[in-house]
Amino acid sequence: MKPGMKPGPDELPNLDAIDRRILAELQGDGRMTNVELASKAGISAPPCLRRVRRLEEAGIIRGYHADTDPSLLGWPITVFAIVGLESQKEAVLSGFEKLVAGWPEVRECHMIRGGGDFLLRLLARDTAHENALTQRLTGAPNVSRVQTLQTIRTSRSLAGVPFEKNGG
Repeated sequence: MKPGMKPGPDELPNLDAIDRRILAELQGDGRMTNVELASKAGISAPPCLRRVRRLEEAGIIRGYHADTDPSLLGWPITVFAIVGLESQKEAVLSGFEKLVAGWPEVRECHMIRGGGDFLLRLLARDTAHENALTQRLTGAPNVSRVQTLQTIRTSRSLAGVPFEKNGG
């Protein structure tokens, strides 16, 4: 499979309980050593490393990153924006995606159904920066409406997917 391409349904590895345990552990702590991971998964280190590499090659594990605190780094405002476009033609949709992909403040961009075309999660340094981002959005080509929602607090923000405690 070519890098960056997602596997088709016939190419996805069968995930057994050990694979799921490996994924659950790595979602909780991506910095643990392979030896620690193998111990938690109940297997030895060499097959654990092979499984992790297989999960990476299949695109199930997309990467590793530090979970930073935006407020402590000078980005205390999180804003969600629902963006409606003038057209749902593919050229307009992909043009908008390409535009906002170049904005570092846009941390997530989701095409949505029901109430708008895109849902964005943006970070801002202060209210003036938030207002400037909103103006950039409303002035962007083919944007017909923008609704912004500023978060007051975030009580839950988890990465990954849920795994049952019994490994399933």
